[in-house]
Amino acid sequence: MKFKDDRPIYVQIQENLCRQIITGKLKPSQKIPSVRNLATHLMVNVNTIQKALRQMIISGLLITKRGEGNFVTNDKKLLEKIKRDIIRSEQSKFVHNMKDLGVSARQLNLILTKHLK
Repeated sequence: MKFKDDRPIYVQIQENLCRQIITGKLKPSQKIPSVRNLATHLMVNVNTIQKALRQMIISGLLITKRGEGNFVTNDKKLLEKIKRDIIRSEQSKFVHNMKDLGVSARQLNLILTKHLK
């Protein structure tokens, strides 16, 4: 994973894990790698991983089982909500970038229609 300077690393790790969950790379009820394994793999401090996972646990996306580790939630409503939130965020960024480029709503509609064919 390549980190960008514009956002804290723990947020980028959290977003990456969230996308893995939403896209099915990490399945509901699946155990995620340990904090130490993630830290080693991503070459970041253990505290950075712990901060990312803590936020995901608070949001309900991950569930901690004492002595076993962290697992992806199997709450389908929560997973769908998070997916919708990500889609809205990506859509908003895209539309904003197109407006900055001077693309009108009509032009954007034509571009998307052509692209989706």
